Amino acid sequence: MTDDARAELLALRASIDNLDAALVHLLAERFKCTEQVGRLKARAGMPPADPDREAVQIERLRSMAETSGLDPHFAEQILNVIIAEVIRNHQQFTSSGD
Repeated sequence: MTDDARAELLALRASIDNLDAALVHLLAERFKCTEQVGRLKARAGMPPADPDREAVQIERLRSMAETSGLDPHFAEQILNVIIAEVIRNHQQFTSSGD
């Protein structure tokens, strides 16, 4: 590997590391918001899951992914993982009475 290629690789990897850190921080912020939603739903006696909202969000994310050049199926898979974790967290609030 040439020195130029090595330098370019290191710069690209630094960018990837920064993006990974941003993703983690964004997910943490997102989960802080969804925690508030879960607590509200528990207090109001609402179910943890909202299939209609989830369907709208999936379609919205797929559209954004397509526009951004990201595989919509991949984007949907990621959102489904996030939604499943949010619902799991919401169920904890319901069962704890918090």
